[in-house]
Amino acid sequence: MAILDLIQYPNPMPDEIVHRIPEQGAGEFRLGSQLVVREAQQAVFVRDGKALDLFGPGRHTISTNNIPLLGGLIGLPFGGDSPFTAEVYFVQMRDFIDLKWGTPQPVAYRDKDFGMIRLRAHGTYAVRVDDPQMFVNTIVGTRGGYSVNDLDNYLKTIIINQFNDLLGNANTSLLDIQGMTLELAQTAQNALGANFQQLGLRLVGFQIGAIVPPDEVAAKIDERSGMGAIGDMSAYTQYQAAQAMRDAAQNEGGGGAATGVGFGAGMAMGQAMANAIQGANNQTQQQPAGTTQPTAPAASPAASPAGAKFCAQCGNPLPEGAKFCPNCGTPIASA
Repeated sequence: MAILDLIQYPNPMPDEIVHRIPEQGAGEFRLGSQLVVREAQQAVFVRDGKALDLFGPGRHTISTNNIPLLGGLIGLPFGGDSPFTAEVYFVQMRDFIDLKWGTPQPVAYRDKDFGMIRLRAHGTYAVRVDDPQMFVNTIVGTRGGYSVNDLDNYLKTIIINQFNDLLGNANTSLLDIQGMTLELAQTAQNALGANFQQLGLRLVGFQIGAIVPPDEVAAKIDERSGMGAIGDMSAYTQYQAAQAMRDAAQNEGGGGAATGVGFGAGMAMGQAMANAIQGANNQTQQQPAGTTQPTAPAASPAASPAGAKFCAQCGNPLPEGAKFCPNCGTPIASA
């Protein structure tokens, strides 16, 4: 095994946090070997699984002055040229940004407006190594390298567990929670700080991209808001009926006369439905609780003028020259 007189790692991979030299086994060093640490790096010198010292950016000469424990561990039988085995872990001290997190399954949430619903959340976070020796001892171990991807699932689990607890204490509506994402993100970052410090890491940023319900819940909310946007239900019903009759007349007849008949019938039907809805609403508002409103009898032919016409569908009298029953919308040809 060759003695390493120069130890350095100048070109780390973009997502690499820690790289060990040598990657496998132990390397042979000697007092006087040169250790070069680049900017945004820290080097942890390890022997027999124990971190001996930490080196910052610059060129360092391995000696008993900067690693006092070496003298007792290796002895000096050859005047300082005695080789010894060790490993050097180069730790990247920069920020690793735009890391993704998200809830793998919808989270149950007690909404004060919609009741019990399920929500999804996602966002980004940024992290960096805060204590290189702790990180190497607790996370890296004897591995030859360690990247952000190796930490991804573990850190996501920590984030989601804390976020679920935070969301459970929000006690507000989904319609209001979107305006609280900045406050929730700051609270989550503060709560997660201790968990990351135990790993030798620092959470330097935490963002919530969105908190949204699943598609089926969102469809129900859209349906409810659409009903509220309609406003006057009787006018909307009249409009819908007229639209349906007009479309049917255009598809079946295709002529101007058929279109006019269909539109007129649709308007009459819509008016009848609107009157029925309005009457039901008035009856509900005026009728005392627990009573039954008697049904008014249809007009009797005997009480009407001679020669009057009546609707064969509902029995109500027809105005002179009317083409449709004003009460039920039935064409006069069927009366």
